Amino acid sequence: MKVERYTLVAVTAALVVGGVSLLVPGQRFDIPAVDATGLLAASLWATTILFAAATVVWLVLTYVVGRGYDIPEAVHGGETVQVRILTVDAASVVQQTVDSLPEELADVHVIAEAAIDVDGATVHVVPEEFECSAVRKGRALEWGRRHIPCDREYVLYLDEDSIVERFAGLPDAGVVQLREKPRRTGSVLSYLADVFRMGVQLEQRAFARLSIPLFAWGGGIAVRKELEDEVTWDRETLVEDTAFVWAAAQQRELDFELADVICRNEAPPSLGEILQQRRRWAAGNLRAATMLPLHYRALTRFRNSAWALSPIVTLVVVPLSVLGITVVSGGLFALASLGLAVATLFWYLRGVAYYGGSKLAWALAVPLTPVVTLVHSMGTVLGVVDPPEDFRVTEKAGTEDDD
Repeated sequence: MKVERYTLVAVTAALVVGGVSLLVPGQRFDIPAVDATGLLAASLWATTILFAAATVVWLVLTYVVGRGYDIPEAVHGGETVQVRILTVDAASVVQQTVDSLPEELADVHVIAEAAIDVDGATVHVVPEEFECSAVRKGRALEWGRRHIPCDREYVLYLDEDSIVERFAGLPDAGVVQLREKPRRTGSVLSYLADVFRMGVQLEQRAFARLSIPLFAWGGGIAVRKELEDEVTWDRETLVEDTAFVWAAAQQRELDFELADVICRNEAPPSLGEILQQRRRWAAGNLRAATMLPLHYRALTRFRNSAWALSPIVTLVVVPLSVLGITVVSGGLFALASLGLAVATLFWYLRGVAYYGGSKLAWALAVPLTPVVTLVHSMGTVLGVVDPPEDFRVTEKAGTEDDD
């Protein structure tokens, strides 16, 4: 992670120095062998190339590797599934999730850090004396694996706020990823950032064709019980779901599929919460990447670096462009910038289309796309520069979609 951190800090410094030299008349910096404007131009070119390369990788994954992928037919019904819901002590939020489950998902367990009452589920409290290598959420997952009896084929893990919109059964695979559709419970910008993320996550359809999926979403993921007992959750990480999938792929040939099951989890209710959520994701993925083969590790770190640098460029280029200041002249840079802008707009509009129905009105928020991408990506910057040392649970509003 140090390489990403040093690179991010160096590029940020170059952009700030160059930007100030253009915005403040007469301002000079003592930078040997290169002028501030040239440094700014070089930094903009470097970051533009990096983000363009990441975009090309996304296009290849989504439309080449993932081309023609169809969600497999469900062959495992609710009678083969045990549901486990993870929480600290949010009883009212968990109750909404339990109430959303169809009758066929009858074996429901809640794993909590404190005693709570939830109708329709068996509640388990992780004992304070329980010890393992995993911490916080991972510790609760591992305790449940060891101590909750299960005679079902699959264990379906849901976050406390993952309301199941529909359940059509599970395809036959070691790991089955449910789809998500975040609902707005607070900040509009946080919600739109998750809409944007849904457009980017179109790439998940390629993961079933990779030997190692690039990430997994633990708010709705089903794991074959036999595989879970073989791999376990007993490892220290901030991204338990992704780390589990990566560990499983190292131990055996992993079959990974998407399911036609949608969870309506909560979008972070505030800008502060989404910043901390993305911070944890970025730092956790970078740390967990050490378990990957070299080429997958390089791909993961490259993608995270590109996302971390993208908002910094926007914060410099957009203000300068508004002021009519041209930093990098030439048609090639303009063409590259235009291409990345189109890709960004496409991701947002693809996310809106994924929601469909009444949510199509959010397409009118297209002018906010640069701000939305900043909200989505700034947590990645923080995760690289100042990674958290502990798992932080994202605050839940416990309300329905108030669009």
